[in-house]
Amino acid sequence: MGCFECCIKCLGGVPYASLVAIILCFCGVALFCGCGHVALTGTLTILENHFSTITTDHATLTDIVQLMQYVIYGIASFFFLYGIILLAEGFYTSSAVKELHSDFKTTVCGRCISGMFVFLTYILGIAWLGVFGFSAVPVFLFYNMRSTCAAMSSPLTNLTSVDSICVDVRQYGLIPWKATPGRACGSTLSDICNTSEFYLSYHLFIVACAGAGATVIALIHYLMILSANWAYLKDASHSLVYQDIRLKEERELQDIQSRSKECLNSYS
Repeated sequence: MGCFECCIKCLGGVPYASLVAIILCFCGVALFCGCGHVALTGTLTILENHFSTITTDHATLTDIVQLMQYVIYGIASFFFLYGIILLAEGFYTSSAVKELHSDFKTTVCGRCISGMFVFLTYILGIAWLGVFGFSAVPVFLFYNMRSTCAAMSSPLTNLTSVDSICVDVRQYGLIPWKATPGRACGSTLSDICNTSEFYLSYHLFIVACAGAGATVIALIHYLMILSANWAYLKDASHSLVYQDIRLKEERELQDIQSRSKECLNSYS
């Protein structure tokens, strides 16, 4: 074969569906981990500067945020390796499916590994659905806070009652009830909404939530691909067994025919 034919053959063995899924998965995980890490840091800064000035009041929250950031590091590392493994499995199954009618034979171990990836991807998809729902919570909290600030700046709002508009983060359980001041009202609340930390954290949480959603879509895509490849491998193994049995029967039939001819020749 020439260089062009070799390139066409190599491109024909690329699992494009798995490649699209892994790119979407990497992008989603990168957005969730990167934006979520920075957004958590900005949220902690807002709470320390405006809602809980005493360090001991939010010490537990600080530990939780640091733990979540370490979890983010682990998620990024795990999905980087898992995506590469799934891409390699996609190359394997694509080669197996494309060579059904050749001497290529799938093993029981290969089919079991494909089934294991189907199960593991299903579990990860359910877990990421929970992560997607959890990542929407801070978006909802920041949206409520931003809506409150927008209501204060609205020309329809009575300026004499602006100081009575407050946001109390203690009711969300982020900080204990003994934390001081615990809430922000009027102009103080408006100043918080105008800070760069609030603006950046709010939009980063939105991007992180979108990244979690993209990861869920990628895992669902992966699950469909892996299920289809596993079914193809199973059918391939059955067809190969059938072909082996048919070849044996044809050989036995040929042996019987040859023996019968020899017998006839001997009698004649």
